[in-house]
Amino acid sequence: MKRIVEIVPARPGWYARWRVDPETTRSYPVSVWALIEETDQGSREVVGVDLVGQWPGADENESGGDFVRYIFQPPENGEPEDAVRPEEVGGEATKRPARLEPTPGA
Repeated sequence: MKRIVEIVPARPGWYARWRVDPETTRSYPVSVWALIEETDQGSREVVGVDLVGQWPGADENESGGDFVRYIFQPPENGEPEDAVRPEEVGGEATKRPARLEPTPGA
């Protein structure tokens, strides 16, 4: 079982990149960083929880997307090409993650 030990806000510019098919990735802004503890093993790791509530290793993630990596792009440099804007997904974190699907026209 995993439990959240600590949560801190993510600075603007951090993104979680997910592969939604062999040719398509989507990057969601990271909302918070969470320190996760595996209660059975006592191990800990830091994960970024993205705008739609997904994080690598979460049991609640929707199928169809594989975590690739975290990326940082300073806000003054704009967003990554595959960035999902908050208004595209309702602008708020959800209890259930949005399904990862390719961006139309991407």
